[in-house]
Amino acid sequence: MSQYKIEAGTAQHIGDRSEQQDRAALFSAPKAPGYIMAVLADGMGGRSGGSLAAEQVIRTAKQNFDLFSPLTETVEDMLKTITHEVHTLIKLTGFSAEKQPHSTMVALVITPDKSAIWAHVGDSRLYRFSGPNFAEHTIDHSYVEQLISQGKLSRSEAKNHKLSNILVNVLGSANNEPYAVIGRHDGLKSGDAFLLCSDGLWHYFSDAELGAAIAMNSPRQASEMLIKKARERAAGTVADNCTLAIVKLVTPPQEQRSYTVGKMRRAV
Repeated sequence: MSQYKIEAGTAQHIGDRSEQQDRAALFSAPKAPGYIMAVLADGMGGRSGGSLAAEQVIRTAKQNFDLFSPLTETVEDMLKTITHEVHTLIKLTGFSAEKQPHSTMVALVITPDKSAIWAHVGDSRLYRFSGPNFAEHTIDHSYVEQLISQGKLSRSEAKNHKLSNILVNVLGSANNEPYAVIGRHDGLKSGDAFLLCSDGLWHYFSDAELGAAIAMNSPRQASEMLIKKARERAAGTVADNCTLAIVKLVTPPQEQRSYTVGKMRRAV
């Protein structure tokens, strides 16, 4: 029997914007039984440009995962391929539509070998939790994060910095080739959980709050709770789109053994 089963879900809210430009999805791999993928994209570019870019992330991720086989390709290489293809396609979309679409991306793959492998571009984040305890999250590819690493800005100052929305690594950029930062965690166990989310969600929570909400609730219940609380905390502002995906590893229910003696039929 497996030591855990996977519970997962996605959720989003338009916030106070006129259009939902985030996308999130969950996929299984037809050629790789036991592999699942969660992917989230935060599109930008004005009007419908952002939604076009985010849709392209989801579409390209699914196409590559549909063809993925661990016999011929590693998960890490597949994630890098998705990054390159999405970037190229978003730029082509921009040329044809006369827009400037671009997008962030965070993608997670859970393998049957009890490994989690992820990639991210931009400031959409992946959080990893062990039970309710925060373990790590991806580091944003943003201008303020560069200032923090250079010691020019504290993390508390960065949260509401006026340039906090400036990204230095993004899909679809006309000036720079994007790069995907790969992460990995082996030895997955029951109680581990992952959160993929856009900045419209993580901006309003501490690491401890996110871990507690996910550990104590099903993915659906946690999603509803987090979005509701994000909307409350965003009151009085023009809040961004709010999108998340939760992947949670839980102990499978034990089989109930029955010792009831049934009637025996026999031929005489």
